[in-house]
Parts: sequence; structure tokens; C-alpha cells
Amino acid sequence: MGPVLAGFLQLLALIGALALAYIPLGNYMAKVYSSDKHWRVEKWIYKGIGANPDAEMRWSAYLRGVLAFSAVSVLFLYLLQRLQGILPGSMGFSSVNPAQAFNTAASFVTNTNWQSYYGEQTMGHVVQTVGLAVQNFVSAAVGIAVAVALVRGFARSRTGELGNFWSDLVRGTIRILVPGAAIAAIVLVACGAIQNFSGIHEVGQFMGGHQQWNGGAVASQEAIKEFGTNGGGYFNANSAHPFENPGPFTNLFEIFLLLVIPFALTRTFGVMVGSVKQGYAILATMATIWLGFTVLMMWTEFAHHGPALQLAGGAMEGKETRFGVGSSSIFAVSTTLTSTGAVDSFHSSFTGLGGGITMLGMMLGEIAPGGTGSGLYGMLIMAVIAVFIAGLMVGRTPEYLGKKIGSREIKLAACYILITPALVLIFTAASMALPTPPHSMLNSGAHGFSEVLYAFTSASNNNGSAFAGLNANTDWFNTMTGLAMILGRFLPMVFVLALAGSLAEQKPVPVTAGTLRTEKPLFTGLLVGAILIITGLTYFPALALGPLAEGLAS
Repeated sequence: MGPVLAGFLQLLALIGALALAYIPLGNYMAKVYSSDKHWRVEKWIYKGIGANPDAEMRWSAYLRGVLAFSAVSVLFLYLLQRLQGILPGSMGFSSVNPAQAFNTAASFVTNTNWQSYYGEQTMGHVVQTVGLAVQNFVSAAVGIAVAVALVRGFARSRTGELGNFWSDLVRGTIRILVPGAAIAAIVLVACGAIQNFSGIHEVGQFMGGHQQWNGGAVASQEAIKEFGTNGGGYFNANSAHPFENPGPFTNLFEIFLLLVIPFALTRTFGVMVGSVKQGYAILATMATIWLGFTVLMMWTEFAHHGPALQLAGGAMEGKETRFGVGSSSIFAVSTTLTSTGAVDSFHSSFTGLGGGITMLGMMLGEIAPGGTGSGLYGMLIMAVIAVFIAGLMVGRTPEYLGKKIGSREIKLAACYILITPALVLIFTAASMALPTPPHSMLNSGAHGFSEVLYAFTSASNNNGSAFAGLNANTDWFNTMTGLAMILGRFLPMVFVLALAGSLAEQKPVPVTAGTLRTEKPLFTGLLVGAILIITGLTYFPALALGPLAEGLAS
């Protein structure tokens, strides 16, 4: 079997698995967030934190809950790293320096999981399990909660209430993420991923020195790393490391994990708004972009330009021979079109155009299918923009799901889509203009510029993957990427929740002959076009200086 055929067969198997999980998981999540009953363990948690899970919140109160919880999480994780040197189970590692501790705390709380450190050489068992792994669960739950609040804004009328943040946070963690990650961890352990609390072991000589490996609760963290679209690996090699990702089956299984919740949330959306066809329209948009990017990536990486690539059967530099070009291409597209950021190959070693595809996937806003929750609310914002554009074309007041899209709604949507590009371009420009930051680039020219552009694209979009090559462990990059992650996570949430509150206050608009049918293929095409055009106009000059210049020159 040739590598191209093997790659496409893996793609078909992945699509089949996602299709089987779509309806049951989507319906289950809709039930979770619509139920008025609380599990006993959930009642204990509410009592412990002093929250009333039955109290409805307006958008401003919901936002305060999101920000307060996240602020406490950042502070807790920062202090845990700063105190690591005196904590038990630190494996002899010293405390993390202030800039890196801030960066890591911001990274894991914002569901970014950008890592400017070597995991196996920096973080002990306590920080990994009590700090980082816990944030993998709750940061994902926060994203789903905000998406559900926006869905309620479309589903409800004549009220400003969007549910209860604390209830949504706890339910998402206890009923969805914990059981799903537990099952996934068992599968990974059965397939060879490690799960222990052992110390550091010397395993032999390596280039004249001793080679050391340490153990850890890897399988459990790997499971939620993918299932919650987090991406932070226990080891520096991330999912290219055999302790995290032992073989081809686990590689495909991890891709399934990072895609299954974002895709299934479109079913949840359709059920909660009372029209599964609306969910299918959003799903079709996400799937079209994801599949298109995957096929394009395979084409760029399998293209045989030169004798070395012909002998290898594709662009094998930076890719694991266990996985090959096809599986690595699927993983790269899936991790950058979601907010996962995990890698099983090194994106800096992809072809020039292949590296540009990974970057463009993040620049779209990671909405195809996006992160846990963030992908759905990002796509719904783009749907509002597309409906507005359609309304301008026919001279009619735009409507979506029975709600009018007026000046207030479109201003909130516009602010949402402008935040992330502004962060990416401003931070990248500052890094290239100042004298010191460019010294962190391993390469010069277009590829070196791509390293910096990729870093801030990844941070601002809460992805977390890196282009490699760039030395991001400096005070400048630790601080600036940390700020980009926080602003890129929480500023958009302000506008999402404000939009949800505005929509919930409206009364339904009756469907007429002039109403745009947003469940039809025509709207899906309009939505895909709007996403690609808006992103292209925003980022094309920056892409032309980096991956496009490199790809056209090769």
C-alpha cells in the first residue's frame, strides 16, 4: 500500500468514527446543559464554593463568573510553579522563574497550552497533575460554558438570562470531560502510553553522555490534552514522543479525540435551538473547511519536488516514521483548526506552503471545528456576519434563528473578529521592529519571520503549537505571548456574552417568504466564503512576507 492511499484511508476511518459519535455525543451534551437536576457530587462542589446553581445570570454576571474563576486559576497556577522547589514530588526541579511561570499560568488557564519550557526537565509531578492537568479540564469547560450561553441567547426570548456559569462549568467538567478523558486514558494505557509517578531514570549512553527519562501520569494528561483541545504535552516532543503517542492507532485516536467535541457541539446547538438542520448547516461549514485544508495539506506534503522527497515518498523532514506524511498532515490540520496545539510532527519542517496552511488554519479563528466551545461560538459569530452581508445584498434587515441582527449585534460581532488579528499583527510588528526579539529566530528571511508570526498567531488564537526554531523562553516572548493569550481568550468572550444577552432580550421574529434560509446549502457556501475572504483580506500581507514568499521561492 502506498503512503498516499494509506493517508486517505486513515482520513476515511477518522470521518467514519466522528460520524458515529456525532449524534449520541451531541444529544448527550444538549441534555447535560438543559437538565434541571444536579448530581450529588455536583451539589458538594456548589456547597464548597458557595454557589447557587439554580440562580439565572444575565450576561454581565456570567462574564464576571468567567473572569473571576480564570483570574483565581492564573494566580493559583503561578504560585504553584513558583513554589515548586519546596513542594513534594518536584523530582528535584527548582521553582519556575517569574516570566515563564506567568506565561505557563496564562497558557493553561486560557486553553492555549503554549509551552516555552521542556516538560520533562521543568515540571514535577505535583505541578503537572495538580496544576496543569486540572486546568486542562476546567479551561475546556469554560469554553463550552460560554458557547452554551450564546446558544441560549439564540434559543431564549424576552429575557436577559443566560443560565448559571458555575452550573455550566461543573456539569461540563463532571459529566462530559472527566468520563470521556477516563475512557480515553484507559485506551491509551492499553496501547502503550505510560501512567506512573516514577522518578528520573538513566537509560544508557547517548552521544558521550547519559540519557535520562522520567515517568509521569502521561496517559491521563494526554487524554484530556486532546479531548479538551488543550495541547500541552508532558514531554517536549509532545505527541511525537512514544510515551505520549505509542503508534499509528493512538495517533489516529488522538486526532479523533481533539475533533469529536467541537464537531458534536454543532448537534448540541441544533437540539438546543430546536432545529437540528441549523446544526447540520454549521457542521457542513466546519467540515468543508477542515476537509479542504486536509486535502490541500496532503497535496503539499506528498508533492515530490526533488530526489530526496521522491525517495522518501513525501516531505518526511520533521515527521515521525511511525506516522508518515498522511497521518502527520491530518494531525497538523486538525490541531491548528482546533485550539489544541498538540503536534506529532514539527510544523517548521513542513514545506513552505504546508507551514502556511497550519498558520492559516489558526488565522481563520480556529472555527473549523475549533476548540471546545470556542469553535462553536466563533462560527456563530461568523454566521451573524454572513447573515448581515446577505441582508445588505437584498436590502432587508438581517435575521438569524428568529433574531434581528441590528446595529448593536453587528458591532459586537465586528469587535469580536477584529480583536485577534489586531493582537497578532501588533505583537508581531513590535517583535520585528525592536532590536532584541529577532535574535530569538533560528532562521533568517521569510522562514524566520514565519517563526515570529506563527508564535503570536498561536498565542492570540489560544492554539499553543509552535513553529519550532524560535527561542520563546525569553522575558520578551514569555511576557508578550502571555498577554496575547489572556487578551485573545477573554476579550472575545466579553463580546460573545454581550451578544448573547442582547439576543436573549429580543422577541422572536416570524419567518416570512423573505427570510434567509440559514439551514440550506446556499447559506453554508456564503458562510465559507465570508470566512475565507475576511481572513484573506486581514492576513494576506503578513502571509505574503512569510510562508507564501518561502513557498513560491522553493
